[in-house]
Amino acid sequence: MTDQFQGIEPMVYKSKINVPYSWWAGDTASKFYLTLRDEKKITATKCVACNKVFLPPRKVCPSCFTENTQWVNVSDEGTLITFTIARRQFAAIPSDRKVPVIWGLIKLDGADTAMLHYLDEIKPESVTIGMRVKAVFSEGRKGNIRDISHFKPVSRV
Repeated sequence: MTDQFQGIEPMVYKSKINVPYSWWAGDTASKFYLTLRDEKKITATKCVACNKVFLPPRKVCPSCFTENTQWVNVSDEGTLITFTIARRQFAAIPSDRKVPVIWGLIKLDGADTAMLHYLDEIKPESVTIGMRVKAVFSEGRKGNIRDISHFKPVSRV
């Protein structure tokens, strides 16, 4: 601190800030979201060099840096890799979601990577790593990740 600021009590203001913004999703994410919205299909990019399938889609393979130009459909069912539970409301939880909220990393069948999304139609104490889940699509799709409303457990017969 310089001499001119010695003896001055620092002031702290507590407030909340909301900054709305827009950004271009890019070619890769746009194709993913439009297919999700218009066809209710979950698509991923595939690296032709190392054969890895990326979901969420990646424009460039992070392993071998090859441009991913091939698109593949992946299943709407997969395996829960890990999860976390939010037991109190905070700003990152949309107002239509009531606590507790369960987020999970879900590796859909046909993909080599996992995507983060909500789990619902299950009690927090019943969630287990390795459980099978299925996508539930939103009725009013808008071209974003919430076109998948949530994932629910797959019932075994």
